[in-house]
Amino acid sequence: MTQHLHSKRLPGSRPGAGRVLAAVIGLVAALSLGAIGQARAAVPLKASVAADRFSDQAHGFASLAGGTTGGAGGEVVTVTDQASLVKYAAAEEPYVIRVSGSIAVEPFGSNVVVGSDKTIIGVGDSGEILHGELHLNPGTHNVIIRNLTIRDSYVEGDWDGKTQDFDAIQLDTVDHVWIDHNRLTHMGDGLIDLRKDSQYITVSYNQFSNHNKAFGIGWTTNVMTQVTIDHNWFTGTKQRNPSADNCAYAHLYNNYLSNQVADGDPVWTYGNWSRGHTKMVIENSYYDGIQHPYQADATAELVQRGSILKNTTGRTDEWGAAFDPREFYDYRLDPAAAVPALVKRFSGPQRQIGVTLHVPGEYPTVQAAVDAVPDGNSVPVTIAVAPGTYRAKVYVPATKPNLVLQGTGRDRSDTVIVYDTPAEYGGSTGSATVRIAANDVTARHLTFSNDFDEAAVDLNGEQALAMKTTGDRIVFEDTAFLGNQDTLMTDSPKLDAISRVYVRDSYIEGDVDFVYGRATTVIERSVIRLLSRGSSTNNGYMTAASTWAGNPYGFLITRSKVVSDAPEQSFHLGRPWHPGGEPAAVAQVLIRDTELPAAVKTSPWTDMSGFSWKDARFAEYRNFGPGAGVTADRPQMSDADARTHTVADYLEGGDNWAPHARR
Repeated sequence: MTQHLHSKRLPGSRPGAGRVLAAVIGLVAALSLGAIGQARAAVPLKASVAADRFSDQAHGFASLAGGTTGGAGGEVVTVTDQASLVKYAAAEEPYVIRVSGSIAVEPFGSNVVVGSDKTIIGVGDSGEILHGELHLNPGTHNVIIRNLTIRDSYVEGDWDGKTQDFDAIQLDTVDHVWIDHNRLTHMGDGLIDLRKDSQYITVSYNQFSNHNKAFGIGWTTNVMTQVTIDHNWFTGTKQRNPSADNCAYAHLYNNYLSNQVADGDPVWTYGNWSRGHTKMVIENSYYDGIQHPYQADATAELVQRGSILKNTTGRTDEWGAAFDPREFYDYRLDPAAAVPALVKRFSGPQRQIGVTLHVPGEYPTVQAAVDAVPDGNSVPVTIAVAPGTYRAKVYVPATKPNLVLQGTGRDRSDTVIVYDTPAEYGGSTGSATVRIAANDVTARHLTFSNDFDEAAVDLNGEQALAMKTTGDRIVFEDTAFLGNQDTLMTDSPKLDAISRVYVRDSYIEGDVDFVYGRATTVIERSVIRLLSRGSSTNNGYMTAASTWAGNPYGFLITRSKVVSDAPEQSFHLGRPWHPGGEPAAVAQVLIRDTELPAAVKTSPWTDMSGFSWKDARFAEYRNFGPGAGVTADRPQMSDADARTHTVADYLEGGDNWAPHARR
């Protein structure tokens, strides 16, 4: 695909290439060495975007010095067993690895080694790893771990974790890691051990539970680590919530500590601890029933502001200036009083979190992002398309269902997918700018166009599709379809197969048969423009349905507005299309509760290829505007029949599909 946008990635580079060099450069910029292994901080470049609750973009320190993108740009794979997880996690290439269901790791407590440039993400809220550790070896960089449950490697009687080093996640001398929306519980040693000079780390929206040593940072005399820790829930844990030793910068905000393990230990039961030469900032957190909510060594610094203490005892140390996190990155600070409810609701695995593939950047083209989606995809994957004009064709094959194509601009006109092939160079299928053969595909905030210039090229046919669908359960929301003849074709794989398409809050324009095909199609709350071809008598036909005779529901246009600057009495509402002379293709079209312009003919239906419109199933109901009317050539649906020709009747079918109910 060629496009009028440019990727940030250099040609020929792979995701994460040069990450180590970037980390070193970032480190030099951020730190200058002082005496006795300590460090004096300088201010690195500031990140510009604060995090959304379900954003798939890393925030905090993980967003600095080149950012953390994980396996973006690599193939998307779904794993259901240990062998596949181990294979892809350790591969040299970038991967987005989706964990579906439970994977029990054997032998008990074993490591799953995670290499650089990886995203490991749970599918829905049920992806989990049992009895095993995700382990990042020294030198690993650019890793995202999201939306997983990692649980149950605890060895009975080893409460202090002295016998077995079975962590949930262990990271040694790594850079650029984002750990987000996970549930970590009941493991053998630490839930997270962030160790040995690791850098540019963000730990957000996780649940730490049923454990002794929850989250430790350090195991080094160097003062290098930069870590953001926000919106985590520490519940039923004893210590290290977290413990941060020799961190250059530790920013903790909006965390919730509750239900602390109460075993009478006067020292090693605590909340947050700024140790060694750590500079720690705590903001708007909530401590409920915590012993020693926050404390600092004499050599460390700790600034606290805005937190709430409820039924707490022990140390609440504050000294030193620490640092100002906003000199590094922007962030949203929730009120401390709201933290318990927010963190309970939004932390841990979430069904709303899926894989989002970004175009351009992670993927250079829309087609490249589609190709990255695994065959048989069962959980929605969003392809987020940045504003711009993308001049190329896009094909979503039947093997890649559950896609969302979403423009990210403010208006659907900001993001345009366009090409200029006429049907004479490949038929209706070959001419389509975008073709969707898969089921369960949604497109929103996009414009689809075929800008073939009819006047500039002398061809026998002028058909040029902007969109063709053959899949079932297709939704278009806030989309535009631009073309002339055959703009939008909603079809099905074969004559007697019923596919359903729902178009809402959209815009469609054309002149000849520009809404056509045999799919059951509802167009609701949309604008349809009838383009003028310069004729005073016949400028075209809005619809050309080819509904299977056994299907009672073809096209429904409802609560919409048809507009036109064509002369009065020069446009037909439709004609019956019998592809290849197929007699069992008997058009069904109902236009109801819709405004019609003066361009619509008084006799708005007409014959096609020897087939009479009177043998088709054409009807109107309660239309209005200058082009509406009741004549002998305008069949009107009865009130009784109209009650069985609603949006729900057309769409729900045998599986109760109801996209119209999701407002």
